[in-house]
Amino acid sequence: MTDATSFRWWQQGIIYQIYPRSFCDTNADGVGDLPGILKKLDYLKWLGVHAVWISPVYPSPMADFGYDISDYTNIDSVFGTLQDFDRLLDAAHDRGIKVIVDLVPNHTSHLHPWFVSSRSSRRSPKRNWYIWRDPGPDGGPPNNWLSNFGGSAWTFDALTGQYYYHAYLAAQPDLNWRHKDVQEAMHNVMRFWLDRGVDGFRVDVIWHLVKDDRFRDNPPNRAYKPGEWPYKKLLATYTTDRPEVHDIIAGMRAVIDEYEDRLMIGEIYLPIERLVTYYGVAGDGCHLPFNFQLISISWNGLAIGSTIDAYEAALPPHGWPNWVLGNHDKSRIATRLGAKQARVAAMLLLTLRGTPTLYYGDELGMEDAAIPPEMLKDPWERNVPGLGLGRDPVRTPMQWNDSPHAGFSQVSPWLPVASDYRQRNVAGAQTDPYSLLSLYRALIGLRQTEPALNVGTFRRLEATTEVFSYIRQAGPRCFLIALNLSGKPAKVTYAESSIRGIICLSTCLDRDEERFDKQIELRPDEGIIGLLTN
Repeated sequence: MTDATSFRWWQQGIIYQIYPRSFCDTNADGVGDLPGILKKLDYLKWLGVHAVWISPVYPSPMADFGYDISDYTNIDSVFGTLQDFDRLLDAAHDRGIKVIVDLVPNHTSHLHPWFVSSRSSRRSPKRNWYIWRDPGPDGGPPNNWLSNFGGSAWTFDALTGQYYYHAYLAAQPDLNWRHKDVQEAMHNVMRFWLDRGVDGFRVDVIWHLVKDDRFRDNPPNRAYKPGEWPYKKLLATYTTDRPEVHDIIAGMRAVIDEYEDRLMIGEIYLPIERLVTYYGVAGDGCHLPFNFQLISISWNGLAIGSTIDAYEAALPPHGWPNWVLGNHDKSRIATRLGAKQARVAAMLLLTLRGTPTLYYGDELGMEDAAIPPEMLKDPWERNVPGLGLGRDPVRTPMQWNDSPHAGFSQVSPWLPVASDYRQRNVAGAQTDPYSLLSLYRALIGLRQTEPALNVGTFRRLEATTEVFSYIRQAGPRCFLIALNLSGKPAKVTYAESSIRGIICLSTCLDRDEERFDKQIELRPDEGIIGLLTN
């Protein structure tokens, strides 16, 4: 029998990502803040989540809205103070909610004192804390490496006559993680926050941390098509996923393990066979290398089934699975899949084996918002316009109620509120038993009361393009999950005589106690959870 007590909190829990600029503004400056998160902790407790992951709140010039850090051990005044952070941490812990903070170790702001010193002179003690190279033979960049945000990844510094490398903006120079002093400095940053009581880190672009020490050109991507993201013109062979990165991660994991029961999550956009290497050898990798496979695959039973099979087969013996359907960089679930399939997606995410991560507002069915050109903020969209790469549409303010500015702020917010906020908001959804929010809460509640749906085993049943089904089991408790991924009715017949029982939850919320015996009729866009009975 599966013993839930033998699992860690991050294996049993649900992680909820907060983009703090857009969660709740308490000081009427149009930007969300730490007191705003504290104010909404009771909502998160009501929803049933077990941990919040807070995107960066460190001091920053905000060239990339917090992912360009000028001080790793403080709080930007736009979000509050260190004392506000401590109050939030204590209040979350009082409610049984863990707090995970973003760690951005790949790059700093160009205004960080480390980089200011590094670029001041070739003889600076911190010169080699960053990646500097002489110009190429033609006087241009040292090689062909590209920035994720458009153009060359090298910027020339006239003062010292060399180029520095930046995987993203020129205002975000990359640290040189081959330098032991950099490693020690970042380990001390981790200890600063761990000593304050944070429960773990989500580590930004962890697969970028080490670059080729021979600075070889990246090879061309033969599959690149004109009109795609320009970064894809080259394969990132020598700028990401280098073998030495695992030694760096092992060092970070060793710091985590100095503290009791803490968590390290790695942001990694790689194929499954490479993703799973970031679990490391038992005990020296990420606890959870973020698994984004469901965001990009075709939404049908065959594709989902083959992806789950490949992922489960590739997991190392010590690896615990995790699943993500939305985040601050990708189009929202309801936009990608539609409002009806967003309900089915919620059931999938919250019943698969492994830790789920939710993105704020997805529980409401928030969609990508239309951003007028004059209000665009995202540097990615500004640098590479016209390709739909901008992330502003998925970072709009949380929709709390139908008052002006959706209850997010008393003033116009930093990004416009989505136009549907009067019909789609927390206050209205909490009292509507058929809302997506009510479904999320019901799914989370069932998951937490049933070990089979939480930490139980997973067994996939035969899939079709339209229907995906599987079994979750812990001891004698066994559940069938059947998902109709199409807009047409579907009748599913199972060969196993044991597949009979009672529906305990439907995405339509009106089939409780309905019995089934080897056959289930699913309405369009419906998912069901059924308790199997002898």
